Amino acid sequence: MARLPLIDPETTSGDIRASFDRMPVKLNIFRMMAHAEANMIPAMRLGNSILHKQKLSAVNRELLILQAAQLEGGAYEWRQHVPIALGVGCTQAQVDAVERSDYDAAALNEAERVLLKFGREVVENVRVPEATFAAARAHFSDQEIVEAIVALGFYMMMARLTEATETDLDPAAGMKVYDGGKK
Repeated sequence: MARLPLIDPETTSGDIRASFDRMPVKLNIFRMMAHAEANMIPAMRLGNSILHKQKLSAVNRELLILQAAQLEGGAYEWRQHVPIALGVGCTQAQVDAVERSDYDAAALNEAERVLLKFGREVVENVRVPEATFAAARAHFSDQEIVEAIVALGFYMMMARLTEATETDLDPAAGMKVYDGGKK
């Protein structure tokens, strides 16, 4: 049971109501986020830009989102993003490797290994050692590196929101929510 009541989308108004009305599924994470009225719309826009507008590939983005969920103990984000990861082209073996924190797994290519090692440093240590950063730059553009950091930070925040409030897990909505954000 969530530590705070979930906002009923039917009781909202204005921009938040319009945002809920556009959602194909009114997930509990959004119903919890709605408590922060001033932050919900900007957060939703940032989340949508991460999912649909970044240069970073969908596979790389989803690997990083799963990594943030795994490292942060974000059960909600893990449940929602495994089907999305599979839907955008990740393999089950890649998902399993992230779940085990096995960043040297054969299921991952060299760039993915480098990206996940970079991501671990961002999440766990904030500062990234020079060798790890240089390895990331050998595979990813400056834009992709910054986008990776933004994606990790956003999903770390979302994991903290759902875990601190003990937001009830929804069934995985998968590609329905992902595809709904493309509009």
